[in-house]
Amino acid sequence: MKTVSQNKLIAAALVCLCAAASSTTTLQAQTISSRLQPLSVAPTTTEAGGGAAADTQDQEAELAKKLQNPVAALISVPIQNNWDFGLGEAHAMKYTANIQPVVPISISEDWNLILRTILPVIYQEALDNKPGAPDSVGKSHAGLGDTTQSFFFSPKAPVGGWILGAGPVGYYPTATTDYLGGGKWGAGPTIVALQQTHGFTYGVLANQIWSFAGQHDRQNINATYLQPFVSFTTKTYTTFAVNTESTYDWQSAQATVPMNFMVQQLVKIGKMPVAFQAGYRYYLNKPDSGPDWGLRFTVTFLFPK
Repeated sequence: MKTVSQNKLIAAALVCLCAAASSTTTLQAQTISSRLQPLSVAPTTTEAGGGAAADTQDQEAELAKKLQNPVAALISVPIQNNWDFGLGEAHAMKYTANIQPVVPISISEDWNLILRTILPVIYQEALDNKPGAPDSVGKSHAGLGDTTQSFFFSPKAPVGGWILGAGPVGYYPTATTDYLGGGKWGAGPTIVALQQTHGFTYGVLANQIWSFAGQHDRQNINATYLQPFVSFTTKTYTTFAVNTESTYDWQSAQATVPMNFMVQQLVKIGKMPVAFQAGYRYYLNKPDSGPDWGLRFTVTFLFPK
């Protein structure tokens, strides 16, 4: 268990990070009129300019399309901010910032290896505000959670119209306090399959993780993750999406099924393409102490070749 002073130091670090993010946001807001530009969609009237504009539009349309593809050959760094409400007897709030870099690596003429990492930074309010509640639920906790890393081997060309990826997934006990992680090392298989046509993207991403090492006094991990998704991207690069991010814990025989409704806009800040996403989440099924609903705001930095 971590000491109280350690928790205070972690919380202070998170406050500093939030303050830095706030300062950056303020600076961007002050310069937004000169730097924030929607991706161009209107053709120019000159022949030479028209060709250049058409090429630019094709590139931007392809970028918007790749944003919806979990195994696209595109370096991206999404920072996904999640707020969940109504946890436990105290109807507490949980904030999770998932830092999710995606790095594609060309390993042959026909295959890519896509590394997708999820590192959560968590602040959890006390779940039980009654006097004498144990530290696990009676106090707030802040710090890093456990890391999940997927390795997708993906053909560069679609197979029968389907974009495919499969490989191993690893689960690493990086949590800075026992209350924010499982204390176990885990691994298993992961797979993704999707199609993209006429602006629509639909498919499914799934994995299964079993623990194989770690703290002996912690519960073993045996969990299935299933994420069916569908989205539609307009000609102005606005995307409307719906998915579920369902997890079934075989150890406790409990399912958590949040339904996410999201809208995303692709823009340029200077010369860098950036996607902003906002969403609402409702829990169709959850454990007794689980959240009722949530919000999401994601900023994705893109680094096209």
